[in-house]
Amino acid sequence: MDENEKTCLGTDAYGGVDGEDYSPYVEHHRTIREFTLRAVIMGALVGIVFGAANAYIGLKVGMTVSASIPAAVIAIALARLWRSSVLENNMVQTVGSAGESLAAGVIFTIPALIVLGFVPALSKIFILSVIGGLLGVLFMVPLRRYLIVHEHGKLPYPEGTACAEVLVAGDRGGTLVKRVMAGVGIAGVYKFLMEGMGLWPYKPAWNIRGLTGARIGAEVTPALLGVGYVIGPKIAGLMLAGGAIGWLVIIPLIKMMGSGLAEPLFPATTLISDMEPIDIWDNYIRYIGAGAVVFGGVVTLIRAVPTIIRSFRMGIKGLTSGGEEDGEGEKRTARDLPTRYVVIGAVALGLLTWAVPQIPVNFVGALLIVIFSFFFVTVSSTIVGLIGSSSNPASGMTIATLLATSLVFLGFGWTGEAGMVAAISVGAVVCISICIAGDTSQDLKTGFLVGATPRRQQYGEIVGVLTSALVIGGVVFFLHGVYGIGSDRLPAPQAVLMSMVVKGVLTASLPWGLVFIGVFLAACIELLGVPSLPFAVGLYLPVRLSTPIMLGGVIRLFTERTRDPGLRHTRRERGVLYSSGLIAGGAIVGLAVAFLENAQIQRDDLIAQGEPVGVMTRGLATFFDKVHIGSGWAGSAEGVAALIFFFILAATLVVAISPRRGRGAPE
Repeated sequence: MDENEKTCLGTDAYGGVDGEDYSPYVEHHRTIREFTLRAVIMGALVGIVFGAANAYIGLKVGMTVSASIPAAVIAIALARLWRSSVLENNMVQTVGSAGESLAAGVIFTIPALIVLGFVPALSKIFILSVIGGLLGVLFMVPLRRYLIVHEHGKLPYPEGTACAEVLVAGDRGGTLVKRVMAGVGIAGVYKFLMEGMGLWPYKPAWNIRGLTGARIGAEVTPALLGVGYVIGPKIAGLMLAGGAIGWLVIIPLIKMMGSGLAEPLFPATTLISDMEPIDIWDNYIRYIGAGAVVFGGVVTLIRAVPTIIRSFRMGIKGLTSGGEEDGEGEKRTARDLPTRYVVIGAVALGLLTWAVPQIPVNFVGALLIVIFSFFFVTVSSTIVGLIGSSSNPASGMTIATLLATSLVFLGFGWTGEAGMVAAISVGAVVCISICIAGDTSQDLKTGFLVGATPRRQQYGEIVGVLTSALVIGGVVFFLHGVYGIGSDRLPAPQAVLMSMVVKGVLTASLPWGLVFIGVFLAACIELLGVPSLPFAVGLYLPVRLSTPIMLGGVIRLFTERTRDPGLRHTRRERGVLYSSGLIAGGAIVGLAVAFLENAQIQRDDLIAQGEPVGVMTRGLATFFDKVHIGSGWAGSAEGVAALIFFFILAATLVVAISPRRGRGAPE
């Protein structure tokens, strides 16, 4: 790393002065290109691509990773083609990162309708996405001055600050782009060889001898390795601990104690003696994990209550303080969208929610959407300032919304199918607004540090929401058609959890005993002084997802074991950038492979029905037939081969982190 990359922003960016006195990289009296057509178009394209990739990852593992830093790096790469300004590059990442956040909000909730058997129309997904996204952007506007400016130095906004460093480093020149693109390329090749050509299995698993029902495995994908490095060893370890408790303790215990039963044990309809470990997880462990996740989410919110109250009061004050924020006479770097736009927009969106037939909620449901959205936008924008967008407990806040909404609906007698669809619709809008608000606050922090115009960034967020909303529904239906949402290949853990909560409350069919076991298990973890939410997520997910994440966390642990803080920072930055490339490359190629598999399925179905096959469908299916040659491995050898290739992939991460010989450490 060169000297410019180390000291891009200076110490003031980290709280050295009061926020009102901070001098950004592009000072307020300078006017350079910012909200340009090429920046908006490129940002929209980046948002669509990363939104689709994050939808795949989120439906796969139940968590998403912020795309702000990769989007900023891509903006820098494109800047070399047209000599764009640093504020144009910031606009690209502002618009682009909105797509990733919108995808997170959508895939956490809307697939719950598919799981329950109520497949939504594309128009419904689009309207829910637009309403939730716009509420998230608008409600963040009155919070910006307090959270971003007034709390400068107190709320670090890690991704926002990192993006600012990346953008300024790119403006001055650096090698950041190469690291991300190297990860994208390596992950793409690896993923295509594994799933496109089928040279080795992607989820080897082994039963543990002497412990009936116990199974350990790993989904050896580059995205999970990258996720593990980004979240670090502590959270990865807690997730693995939850998975180990589920798959090495509770499942064997259920198998051991229940194999002698002559009747199925509720809620399953199959004898335990006939179940595989995955069946026991599906019928029992998921409910235990759901209870643990709910408890962990509630505890996370309780811990944030003091900050929530302070920020909530400031948000109310911002909405009722009149028009002084309109800011035409203020510095360029202090101009927000006028407050009247926020109020008018929120009221209009609430009325639209009540009026459109695609969202089957009455006035009470529409009112709940607006109230919960504003409250949790405040919560989300504050929490991501402390711990970052990737650790934003959006699912916990959404579950709290669904529980409250379902109980309100139950009190009014609004149950059955209509009640479930309405409750999930409320939760979907709120979840999307939570995710968008977290992203918007990080982007506004980046803009504050580099000297962007807040109003133009807020326009950019709106563009990102609208463009990504146009395609995210198609991505969801495409993935559902290829893999099946809720299936073993695409488990959609967050959406399944949401469906379980709503259906269980409104139909009184939730196995509360299992849920409360999860609640008390998470409570015991909290009593040990350990955060329960990562543990609960690991308990809820199949253990094969936690093991590769743990490997990424272990690599981060050992590569950062040094007494030199400069070297530690250098290694962490390199690892995060390369891991971001692994996540993006693996997800994008995963979508491409899914596209080819879908063509193969369509061709075979049309041939079976005696229907003509289109030229493009036949060509893509034939191409997949030829490249998918399969492996020559048999038995346990294929699992060993998968691990060997995965460890080779992990070695590339270690090499990417380590300084080159002869250049010193750190660079």
